[in-house]
Amino acid sequence: MEIGVGLFVAAGLAALLVLALKISNLASLSGNQGYELIARFDNVGGLKVRSPVTAAGVRVGRVAAIDYDRKTFEAVVRLRIDPAFAHTFPKDTSARIFTAGLLGEQYIALEPGGDEAMLEDGDEIRLTQSALVLEQVIGQFLYNAAGKKSEQP
Repeated sequence: MEIGVGLFVAAGLAALLVLALKISNLASLSGNQGYELIARFDNVGGLKVRSPVTAAGVRVGRVAAIDYDRKTFEAVVRLRIDPAFAHTFPKDTSARIFTAGLLGEQYIALEPGGDEAMLEDGDEIRLTQSALVLEQVIGQFLYNAAGKKSEQP
């Protein structure tokens, strides 16, 4: 009886560990496999290292690093693309930062272009769109609403 209870508790702890790894995006510790792409954004919002990189809703990689370029004043994001998707994305692929749900985590969505030449390891994605910052949108809406009120007699 005690061995059965011990095994049940051990299985429960293992399940909690797996759940914690899944939630923190540490379940796949693939290391440096795949190839790296670079994308520059004016604002990355709440994007984090290990955030998903998707194409057509399918996870094709993760964010490997986020740095700041002091010369161009842009965020430099390094994307680690899984080896299964090597030579998949054309040179004119675009990258956009989206939010999963209204207050969910942010991720990068890749949209392939039509170029016949493919992105290689170390290439830079030139077409990018920064994160939509909710505070800026609300602030601009309030500013516009206040301007319209002051124009009315």
